[in-house]
This record gives sequence, C-alpha cells and structure tokens, in this order.
Amino acid sequence: MPDRKVSPTDSVSPRRDPVWLIVTSHWLAMLGLGLVVTAIITWLFVLPLQVRGQAENPYIGLFSFVAVPFVLLLGIVLLFIGVYLGRRRARARLAAGLIEKKKARTRLLTFLGILSAANLLVGTQGTYRAVHHMESVQFCGQTCHVMKPEFTAHPISAHAQVTCVECHVAPGAVGWVESKATGTRQLVETIFDTHPRPIPSALETDRLVPARQTCEQCHWRDKPGAIRLKVVTKFASDEENTPSQTVLTLHVGGSRMGGIHGKHFGPGVEIRYAAVDKKRQEIAWVEYSNSETKQTHTYLADGKTADDVKDLKQHVMQCVDCHNRPAHPFWLPERALDLAMGLGVIPVTLPYVKRQGLEVIRAEYATTEEATRRIPEALTAFYRDNYPQVLAERGDEIEAASRGLVAVYTRNVFPELDVTWGTYPNNIGHEDFPGCFRCHDEAHRAPDGRTITQDCATCHEASAVEETDPEVLKTLGLTDALIGMQRR
Repeated sequence: MPDRKVSPTDSVSPRRDPVWLIVTSHWLAMLGLGLVVTAIITWLFVLPLQVRGQAENPYIGLFSFVAVPFVLLLGIVLLFIGVYLGRRRARARLAAGLIEKKKARTRLLTFLGILSAANLLVGTQGTYRAVHHMESVQFCGQTCHVMKPEFTAHPISAHAQVTCVECHVAPGAVGWVESKATGTRQLVETIFDTHPRPIPSALETDRLVPARQTCEQCHWRDKPGAIRLKVVTKFASDEENTPSQTVLTLHVGGSRMGGIHGKHFGPGVEIRYAAVDKKRQEIAWVEYSNSETKQTHTYLADGKTADDVKDLKQHVMQCVDCHNRPAHPFWLPERALDLAMGLGVIPVTLPYVKRQGLEVIRAEYATTEEATRRIPEALTAFYRDNYPQVLAERGDEIEAASRGLVAVYTRNVFPELDVTWGTYPNNIGHEDFPGCFRCHDEAHRAPDGRTITQDCATCHEASAVEETDPEVLKTLGLTDALIGMQRR
C-alpha cells in the first residue's frame, strides 16, 4: 500500500530537509551510516586494549590503526554519496507526497537501535574473542604462517604456556610495525607457496627480538642461581636396552656468584662475537670486556686473522645465543629416543627396542604420512621375524612403542618442509651440537696466548658418567623414581 500523501503541515522546505529524512531515502547512506557506527563502537572496545601497549597484544593494532579507520573512512564516503543521492530522491518523493516523516524517523531509529545492539553483542563477545584468537599459538602456527615444526614443538617446551607474540614481537609501536612488515611478507610467501624450506630461525635471519625486550621481561638476569642437579639417562642398543645415568651438578651461578650465568652476564660483563655462518655455529672472533675490572680480552679462532673477521657482523651475547631453542626444542634421534624411553612412552623392556627404534626413525620417508604408516610396520615386522612370542604375548606394548616412535619422528622431522634430524641445532650443552664448544674449545686465542677454557669444572661437576647403577642416585633416593618413570 503506498504511503499517504503528505499534508501541508507535514511538508518540508527543500533547503531545510532534515538529515535523518535524507539518510533514510537512499540505501547507500544507510550502509555508510551503519559502517560509521560500527567502526566507532568497535574502536571504543579495542582502543583501551591497545592503550595498554603490551607486547602480548600486538594484533590489536591491526584493528585500531588499520581495519577500523578503513571501515570508518569507507562509511563516511558512502554516507556522503548516499546523502547526495538521497537529497534528490527525498525532494522528488516529497513533491509527489510519498514520504511520511514519522515513518522515516521511526525507520532510522529502529535501524540505529538494531545496529547498536548488534555491535554491542559483537563488541563484547566477537571482538574480544577475535583479538584473543589472534594472540594464540594456533593463530600464529596454523592460520597465517607455515610454522608446523615450531607449532609442533611448542607444546612440549618449557614455554608451552607462553604465546608466540610475547617472544617474537617487541613492545611498543616500533615492534608492532616491524612484526606487521615481517608478517605480511610471510603471509604472501604462504599464499604463493614461496616460503623457504626449511624455515630459518629468527636467530639465523637476524630478525630475533633482543632478549632484554622478551626473555628478561620474566627472567631476571642478575638473579643469584643455585647449583642444580641434572640427571641424563641413556639406553644402550643391546637386547636389554641397558640404562645408564650421567649425574651432573651445574654451576648456574648468576650476578656476582660466578658460574655459567655470572661469567657471561655478571655485573659489568659484555661479550661480543662474530660468526662465520648464519646459524652462528662457527664463532671466529670473541671479545670479553668488564667495565668494573676494566679488562678486555679479544680472541681469534685458530686459523683466523684480523683481516678474516673485520667484515663479519658482530653480535652482543644474549640469553638466546645459548638458549636458542627455549620454546621449540628439536632433538637428534638418539637423544629423542632416550627421552621417550626415560619417560615410559616407549616400553624399555621390549628386546632391542632402542636399536630398532633408532633404525626406523632414522630411515628416510618422503612424507609424514608415509612415516606414520611405515614405522609401525617396520617395528612389528622385526618382532614377528625375530621374537614371535613377544609379538603374540606383548602386542599391546609393541603398539605403544610404535606410537611412541611415530611421535618422536613427527615431533622432530618434517619431510614436506625439508626439516630433518639436526636441521635446527640446540646450543645448550655440547654433546649433540657444538654448543658451548663453539667458543670454549681451547682454540680461540688472545694475543697474549690465553685461550677460552674448556675445563669441565668451570660449568659442572660429574658425580657419575654413564654408570648403570650410580651410587649417587641411591644416596639421593632417586633410583626407584627413575625406574618407575621408565616402567609406568
């Protein structure tokens, strides 16, 4: 039914048309108004979170300073176009007596009420959830970037409860801008499948956020550290998978206590170094300085001259130069298998499970799917051919061992990304990778002939070295606990 004709008292002068009447006369104006209201309400919800300026919320800036202003500007443009077109339509319809002001006003108020209510609902629930999701490990590891190795390793690390952005995005506006530039590049590489294989670490690409802005927000550099006990369990490749333990007391130290941390990060201490390779595994030059003692010592690796290192980039030593896999640990096959057996993930009483386990996880597989299928097949075939009775009586344990071996493989090797055993070196210790021995090798010399020491007692004391039944563990009451973990 057409609207009633407007009465003389209901008419409006063309030069003084109410804005609300013009806005409701064209859908573009209504759309523009809706976008403006949505942008303003969203800003009111998001801006207080951005004002906090915390590193754990860098993606909020994407809303506050990019998405919301874009929506607001688009809404204003559409509103102006709609008002221009709506004015002409309103005048034409007024002249024809087809507009009723009260209905137009009611329509506008209803539209604004529904829009505001919807925005409040989305703002209180959707916006928070969206921002929270973009801060999550799942968003970083599975949505925007090809980070399957890092995403897989993160849940089993010491920093499993720390989100990616807390370590990979520096605080403040500069950190946010840098992270967006890097993220945009990575997103484009992901879309067009041009990302490098394997994915280089942040340390390797020199895009690592300094430890003072990340690690040291939680970890106090000058904290005095105690001596810590470390037990390393290994299993032999014999039929019994004979376990042995190395028991170390680590001189962690710190501040003025010396020890590992104190020697490298004590008061006044600064260590600079230059590496030959991008992964920083071959250190050619080291400079130790102490502003309190006024001492400075410079060391060159054997075979290197000043001319060889003058053009190398120098780095100030920081936490991540040693703790370079704090949230994404990857192990070599023997270490990974020892850890799984020590935790009881792989039954240690199955004959030759260590030897055969190493054999099947070291084999080459074209895809993760192939490895997941062939590893259990190979282990089952070994027991079927050599220990049929064990297979018949302890099939469930062999299945558990197969699952454990698959887990070990898929947490450390990613064929589709060219990530294999040892792709990502771990600089803690010196057994699997050079680690400490990159500098502490007695082969870095100062002009006066002194070297960077390799004396074991500098960092730790060994109470037992690969002993099958260490007396020290009995004294400490740990023997039964270790056995219980292995056999659970």
